[in-house]
Amino acid sequence: MSPKKIVLRFSPEISDKPIISRLVKDYDLLINIVKANVNPQREGTLVLEITGEQVEGGMEYLRKLGVQVQPLTQEIIRDEEKCTMCGGCTAICPTGALYIERPSMEVKFDGDNCVVCQLCLKICPVRAMEVKL
Repeated sequence: MSPKKIVLRFSPEISDKPIISRLVKDYDLLINIVKANVNPQREGTLVLEITGEQVEGGMEYLRKLGVQVQPLTQEIIRDEEKCTMCGGCTAICPTGALYIERPSMEVKFDGDNCVVCQLCLKICPVRAMEVKL
């Protein structure tokens, strides 16, 4: 079962609640927090990968609490012509979506493993990585 990638947006009133632990405990979901910005005084945002048999039940639970649930619609694309194969992106990629293939030492990109954390955009000196909406 491949993970479902979603974006959650929390209001200030619920941003300090143990919502993610409830998804794990009550719905037996495997959660990978890809990106988080949560502050009890303002809206919180989480980008998650969720795996499990009760994903839809967990999403319904979130909606009932007032959490906005959106599928992750962005994706990262790599411009093969711009890439200089420096490998800087491979060191920062948290999921291994960007990696060096040996023995050719070519930088490869596996979009299925990408969680759109956008770290590669910041590190690429030639701007070969882009966000596609």
